[in-house]
Amino acid sequence: MRVIDDAAKRALTLARDIQASANEVARPPSEVTAPYDQPVLPHSLFEDTRGYIEKIVYQINRTYEHTCYDACAVMIRRLVEVLIIEAFEEHKLGDKIKDAHGNYAHLDDLINATLSELSWTLGRNTKTGLPKLKTMGDQSAHGRRYNARRQYVDEVIVVLRTASEELLYLADLR
Repeated sequence: MRVIDDAAKRALTLARDIQASANEVARPPSEVTAPYDQPVLPHSLFEDTRGYIEKIVYQINRTYEHTCYDACAVMIRRLVEVLIIEAFEEHKLGDKIKDAHGNYAHLDDLINATLSELSWTLGRNTKTGLPKLKTMGDQSAHGRRYNARRQYVDEVIVVLRTASEELLYLADLR
């Protein structure tokens, strides 16, 4: 009986070691990579902009394709925030969107500043779309009982593409 117990313990130890090795080998890469599909935003629109912007777009597409719609909405919110900051910085207007301590304003204030900035003219779809993108991202980030669905993201894809491209041009990244 003792021989069987020892054999079982060795087998269990071996199984744990194999599982630990498999987990190490099968770990995802530490850097986000471009997903094959591009269901929300085309990667070509963001190529050769900034590496961190490209990675945000990869994460938007990857979270969508893996049905992580809250994560997708939050990343959309982040992209809007980053692109607005890039546009202001490109026009040497960064101080307009910073507080007394040099920190960038919250997204609500960033959007209001973007919509009221006289240095540029935004298209109608961008003007109406930016608040919608923020609301969706806020709900996903802060809504305790809210869970985004594919349809919610699908409803803002055209607005997101339009606003992103417009902000990329304002930021001189396109």
